[in-house]
Amino acid sequence: MKTSDQLNSAWRKTASAIYRRPTDSKIFGSVEIDVTELETWITEKRKNGIKATLTHVFVLAAARALRDEVPELNSFIRRGNVVLHENINVMVSVLLRDTKMGSVLIKDADTLTLEGLIEVMTSEVKNSRQGSENKTMQMKDKLARIPWPFRAWVFRLIKTITMDWGLSFPSMGLSASNFGSFMVSNIGNVGLDMGYPALFPSSNVSFVLIMGGVNRKPAVVGDQILPRTILSLGAALDHRVVDASHGGLLFRYLKHIVKNPHLLDSPL
Repeated sequence: MKTSDQLNSAWRKTASAIYRRPTDSKIFGSVEIDVTELETWITEKRKNGIKATLTHVFVLAAARALRDEVPELNSFIRRGNVVLHENINVMVSVLLRDTKMGSVLIKDADTLTLEGLIEVMTSEVKNSRQGSENKTMQMKDKLARIPWPFRAWVFRLIKTITMDWGLSFPSMGLSASNFGSFMVSNIGNVGLDMGYPALFPSSNVSFVLIMGGVNRKPAVVGDQILPRTILSLGAALDHRVVDASHGGLLFRYLKHIVKNPHLLDSPL
């Protein structure tokens, strides 16, 4: 595991000064992944009572990528330096009711098995639908009640204290790690095949992973062209803390898990 000192290369320190988030520090990337066999594996899981989905698989796979392959993605900028998050927590966008979107925070996601992750996500989504949202979402509602333009002033003050200065007030739900290490959103569920997400200025995540549409497409398998199930993935990365090569390592790890999903059944 790398330390914060090892992450603070000359380029990283320079990047934190010359880029401002999120206006110009984004790297966008996308891939298409053949999930034909993975969907078969998920179907077998569901027959055995484990209600797995592609979202569960990629949330857990991405969390383990940060643990095993790309620890640089588990970091953020604080006072001009790259700092590692203490844990690998994941903020997942979910559909709560009708068309209302919300988010649930999965703590220590990399330590869970697939079945454990499903249980935690199911519980968190249920709590959100019943109105018991996490402190980050509660802060959003409080901020929305402040009249304009005072709302913008309060937001900038909170951002300065938490994001720029790195101070935390847990009792108020304010910290530099409110949104976890990264965010995942499945826009395929709302009819979009591909999307390129924003790096939210109120978060300290190094990347946002977007799951797009799942479509049947012709693909070359061996020497044959066959119909396959293809998933589109997109990501926006914070160029202050990572480079395009780190995004490549992330996608390579995700492809590895797609071919070996049984690895998600094993604990840390």
